[in-house]
Amino acid sequence: MISWNVNGLRACVTKGFKERFEELDADVFCIQESKLQAGQIALDLPGYWEYWNYADKKGYSGTAVFTKREPLNVRFGMGVDVHDHEGRLITLEYPGYYLATVYTPNSQNELARLDYRMQWEDDFFAYLKNLEQDKPVIFCGDLNVAHREIDLKNPKTNRKNAGFTDEERKKISQLLDHGFIDTWRYFYPELEGVYSWWSYRFQARKKNAGWRIDYFCVSECLREKLVDAKIHTDIEGSDHCPIELDIDL
Repeated sequence: MISWNVNGLRACVTKGFKERFEELDADVFCIQESKLQAGQIALDLPGYWEYWNYADKKGYSGTAVFTKREPLNVRFGMGVDVHDHEGRLITLEYPGYYLATVYTPNSQNELARLDYRMQWEDDFFAYLKNLEQDKPVIFCGDLNVAHREIDLKNPKTNRKNAGFTDEERKKISQLLDHGFIDTWRYFYPELEGVYSWWSYRFQARKKNAGWRIDYFCVSECLREKLVDAKIHTDIEGSDHCPIELDIDL
């Protein structure tokens, strides 16, 4: 499984998205921040079922899932109206598990959207735990938070910035303390210097001044099925790079 915040799919396509997609040859390929509306792109992905969730606002947010295996059911959003106009969530149901791709709202400069972000976090947590009552959950995407200090290059100077506030970090801790596994840290608990996002400014990627804010998380009961996790730092085309989960389902 692959997850990638493409930061505008139309732009990413001009930077080699199709080639990377074919090389990775994933069973499931999730994207976030597609930044488009229905009919604005023609992607030829033979062998894949496609599911898109678009934001009401043009050129903003949006998610998609491309999967080789047709799901039993697909849900768009979480059924909470205040959250379901920005195209941030798609959930696929399979016989043995749910798979969700999510683009968590950014708290923005001066934390202008932090209060809304906290509401999203609480409602998303409740949504996941409700799914889990039925069957295990795998969720992936840009969660817009670095969990621990080793998950970003400059933790001390970012303590009160969006993506590394105490409030945001507590919310992901809550997820991980209540039955979900951060698969990258499961395999590499103390590995430093591996990130999934770099600012376009200040040559951040060249200097590897990045953040790990993209995740694959799974229900605790799937622990024994985990095979590997990867972060494809060499793949360009966005300010994020793709992340990968290998799991024996």
